Amino acid sequence: MSHTYYAPRGGHPPQSQMTADRAVFTEAYAVIPKGVMQDIVTSQLPFWDDTRLWVLARPLTGFAETFSQYIMEVQPGGGSDKPEPDPQAEAVLFVVEGEMSLTLAGEKHTMTPGGYAFIPPGTDWQLRNEAGEPVRFHWIRKAYEFVDGIDVPEAFVVNENDIEPTPMPDTDGRWATTRFVDPEDVRHDMHVTIVTFQPGGVIPFDETHIMEHGLYVLEGKAVYHLNQDWVEVEAGDFMWLRAFCPQACYAGGSGPFRYLLYKDVNRHPKLKINAL
Repeated sequence: MSHTYYAPRGGHPPQSQMTADRAVFTEAYAVIPKGVMQDIVTSQLPFWDDTRLWVLARPLTGFAETFSQYIMEVQPGGGSDKPEPDPQAEAVLFVVEGEMSLTLAGEKHTMTPGGYAFIPPGTDWQLRNEAGEPVRFHWIRKAYEFVDGIDVPEAFVVNENDIEPTPMPDTDGRWATTRFVDPEDVRHDMHVTIVTFQPGGVIPFDETHIMEHGLYVLEGKAVYHLNQDWVEVEAGDFMWLRAFCPQACYAGGSGPFRYLLYKDVNRHPKLKINAL
């Protein structure tokens, strides 16, 4: 089954556009609407050619502290032979538009929309756009939490379209999760999944838990309940939820509501803030 993935294109709004939008940043959550992702808020990175990015999340004291998330836009011929400067950073790449070549430890992979790669810390990798159109993909980075006696998980490249979603119990398939790693595998300290709600599907209670979240809406629309606020979101919007932010939703619209979800898992909480 093929899917639709929203990808930003940038641009700049006219002077006649209304200033007020749906963007909000609170003590518990942030919403970055798709209309915010214009040319003026893009960034550059060292050792990346013909590339720009939208930074959606980064560690902030007192807010989300475990991950960063970018939407990368690489022009034809662009990319990087030295993409990751931090040897302790692990990564997930998820393609939403275009085609790119990812080389992992000398092995080349062609990735198209729905393509998903897990890159362990310390991996030798390169990325190039060898196609004729720009490629846009998410890059989620986290400092891997090493544990004595537990191996670091291996790299892999798959595509969402080759994985059967797992329905949540007692939902008649209206709520399902596409999992790219075994949830019982404690080698992994983060999960990046795709959550799908069919029209009318709901999270029927306010989840309140330790996991931080980044949620990028790939398709459809819904209403989210975030820390007692109702927030309407649609394809291209990003939600950033700190630990213990209450959260629930119901899906609207005529088609599925789908999002790319980050969460930190499988490790003890740090008992000393900013501990080395």
